[in-house]
Order: sequence, then structure tokens, then C-alpha cells
Amino acid sequence: MPDRPAVLFVCLGNICRSPLAEAAMRAEASRAGLDLLVDSAGTGHWHVGKAPDRRAQAVAARNGIDISGYRARQVVREDFLHFTHVVALDHDNLARLLALRPAGAGAEVSLLLDHVPGRAGEAVADPYYGEAAGFDTTWADVTAGARGLVARLSGFL
Repeated sequence: MPDRPAVLFVCLGNICRSPLAEAAMRAEASRAGLDLLVDSAGTGHWHVGKAPDRRAQAVAARNGIDISGYRARQVVREDFLHFTHVVALDHDNLARLLALRPAGAGAEVSLLLDHVPGRAGEAVADPYYGEAAGFDTTWADVTAGARGLVARLSGFL
């Protein structure tokens, strides 16, 4: 396990929700002065090597963050050994992560919105098949989750 908090955000394709969660977490950790390792991945392989969806890039840019250099990757079993927290964006991906997690791996697995008071058990809606406005809702959700997780991890050190 790493000697500092290390957070991996996971959605299905790693081109919408999880890169936005990664960006929000980096921003929130920076504001809090928290030294974290942050990454994102997908449970699926379809978009490996591709940049985030243009609508995800646009909402991040509107919030002052450039994610155009991010590239999708697929989660692997070793991630559970390299990250202290593996955070799913929805229930399907949470189930996939729990099935993939090696026995004895120390990474805590959770849903992102579990870290937001009053929203435990909720999923971040997938904006991929909807209108661009759905990405603003996703941004609000991942930002709230990142704030809650940063507050929790501040006690990790």
C-alpha cells in the first residue's frame, strides 16, 4: 500500500464520469493542501487510450480544468494493491470492482456519493447518452463527492 492516500475513480468507459471525478478530486485536494495520488479507469476496454468525451472536456474547462491530456485505461487487479481507495461511480461498476478485487487487497472500495452526507448509496448518473447539460449535473455530483472524500482523507495523514 502507498504511504499516502491514493484514489482511483472507476466508471464504465473512463471517458465521462471517472475522468471528471479525477479532475474534481485533484482540484479539491489542491485547495485543501492534501498530497494525493489520483487516477481514473474504466471496467470496460472500449475506449482505452482515448481522450475524455468532448462534453466532459467542455464541462471541466468551464470549471478551469484541462482534462484533454487524460487517456482512458482499464482497471486491473493490481490497482487494488496500489490504491488505498477504489471509488466506483455507480452500482454496476461497484459490483464489477468487488468481483475483480483480489483476496487480501487493502484498498477500500466505495461509491463516490457515499462520501456526501445524505447521499450514501446513490450513483452518479451516466451522462454519455444524454444531452450536454447532463455533464453539468455529473460535474456537480463528482465535485460534491470529491469534497467529501477530501474531508475524510484529511484525517488519513
